[in-house]
Amino acid sequence: MDKNKYIENLYSEIEKHWQEMVEMSDGFAAEPEVSGEEFKTSNKIVDVLEKSGFDVEYPFMGIPTAFIAKKGKRESGGRVALLVEYDALPEIGHACGHNLHGAMSVLAGLGLLPLMEEIPGELFVIGTPAEETNGAKVEMAEKGVFDGCDFAIMIHSHCGKTIVKYRSLAMDAVEFTFKGKTSHAASAPWEGVNALNGLQLFFHAIDMLRQHVKQEVRMHGIYHEGGTAPNIVPERAKGRFYFRAPQKAYLDEIMKKVYNCARGAAMATGTEVIWRNFEASFKDMLPNETAEELLESLFAEFDIPVTQIEGFMGSSDVGDVTYRCPAVQPEMDICGKNIEAHTRAFAEATTTERAHDALKTGAKIIARSALEVLLDEKLREKMWEDYRKEMEKGKEH
Repeated sequence: MDKNKYIENLYSEIEKHWQEMVEMSDGFAAEPEVSGEEFKTSNKIVDVLEKSGFDVEYPFMGIPTAFIAKKGKRESGGRVALLVEYDALPEIGHACGHNLHGAMSVLAGLGLLPLMEEIPGELFVIGTPAEETNGAKVEMAEKGVFDGCDFAIMIHSHCGKTIVKYRSLAMDAVEFTFKGKTSHAASAPWEGVNALNGLQLFFHAIDMLRQHVKQEVRMHGIYHEGGTAPNIVPERAKGRFYFRAPQKAYLDEIMKKVYNCARGAAMATGTEVIWRNFEASFKDMLPNETAEELLESLFAEFDIPVTQIEGFMGSSDVGDVTYRCPAVQPEMDICGKNIEAHTRAFAEATTTERAHDALKTGAKIIARSALEVLLDEKLREKMWEDYRKEMEKGKEH
């Protein structure tokens, strides 16, 4: 069968399963499950994949709501991974669109499934929960899930524009706990050691550090615990921070200064301080020029304009995948107007007719890119060349 026939069959399969995936996406929106608790959601996806003919392992990698679905053989051809997200945010539901673009990756997998009987190579559909917190892709990357994959892809929901050259910042999520000593805040404050003072001074130190880091760096935190009553000198205070930088190597340099700030704040206030990662650290997103050119050409085929942007768009656990294999995560406009993510309006936008159309189109683009990689050895080689080049660049920072 020639490639055009493969494409025709691929799109036909996607059309066949589209309405089912629309209903699945809207169902997830109606009953959102937050990070690490996506039991009904993941079970529903796994049920669809198993009934369609994938070989599924669930749970996967010791993560209760993760899965991997496989089809094909690696005797020849490529290996492609379609990434599926499906966790929601507390209180505001699927305000990042994981219901929609998770279903999009599943639909792409369903479209490719029948072709894997003829196409050489192997297809993975991988359920990656908890992107909003711990980021399961981080653990999966560390344990080698993506090693040997020639290409990993997902499309992320976005409102207002479509962006192929998505760039994310490396991130460390760190909780600082300052320890002091209680006392009566009115009758004998001199007997106490105020842990909250240590945390407050640390916040000021971080504010001062901002003028000595590159402009792309982001440092933001909250008071997580600050005492129990005004008349008790706080014996413990906690702050939670996200620290972000364009490259993981540069972030590591910044964190040395951050920890010195914490030590200094503790010393100045007579407190003690300890810290820990309260969520997984994310790596930055390594570009892959060849893969991005492929995706831009496919968006053009569907008459979807692509916006070129400068700078970074938050942090994502897809970054860790890019350190293991060629990978991309385009942002696709699902609503035609600017709506900020992590808002109730964004959650509502994922269930509109326009979003449903985007689900189908996005699935076709994901599946087409996977098909091209599976069939074209030279394309795979060129993507790996880009991967190695970017890995070398990272070592230089």
